[in-house]
Amino acid sequence: MASIASEPGRRGIIVGVDTHKHTHVAVAVDELGSRVGECCVRANREGYAQLEAWAVSLGRPTAFGVEGTGSYGVGLASWLRRNGYRLVEVNRGDRRSRRANGKTDSLDAEAAARSVLSGEATAVPKSADGAVEMIRHIKIARDTARKGRTTAIVTLKAVIVTVPAKLREQLEGLADKALIDRCAGLRPGPVTTPIASAKHALQSLARRWTALDAEVRDHDRILDELTRAHSPN
Repeated sequence: MASIASEPGRRGIIVGVDTHKHTHVAVAVDELGSRVGECCVRANREGYAQLEAWAVSLGRPTAFGVEGTGSYGVGLASWLRRNGYRLVEVNRGDRRSRRANGKTDSLDAEAAARSVLSGEATAVPKSADGAVEMIRHIKIARDTARKGRTTAIVTLKAVIVTVPAKLREQLEGLADKALIDRCAGLRPGPVTTPIASAKHALQSLARRWTALDAEVRDHDRILDELTRAHSPN
């Protein structure tokens, strides 16, 4: 398709794309700013091919302005980049305010195309391939694990404040790691008393913290390996 789109003499068009999780809406404008077409495709490889064929049928695509190239539009952006098209990242504005003004996905897509035509949008999106993308994936998992680990120990300490005095006195004053180890080793037995239920809760939270801590360490190891492999100096 890219070779057909590059044929000289065909009118140049710019395609703006409003991306969503399941569908993408595209609008094409020519180099004079006239709206020349609109389409809606599924957000998958078949849909990307349909969008490309539709664009080529209208003229010679000189650029695609795509919203959400780091999220819902990442697949389309990769497809267009591999097929040799000029790709421009278009900022995604406040959708709630746009909807309040009665705007639609079609108008959002048209606005994306016109922002490229006017030169307002010029940013080239980062490639979603290679080391950068691998690091991004692992960092997302690491960051959520760290948040979960923090939540676990904050919750554990909050529970300790309300447990029976005998148990609370055994745990107060311990450093974080010692506290985690002590709680993880509690033996609640049958949950038939408040002290047993407290031990069960503390044991669960401590073991959750321990599991998440191991997960964070594993992510850190992978991130270190990726960083060293691609930035050895």
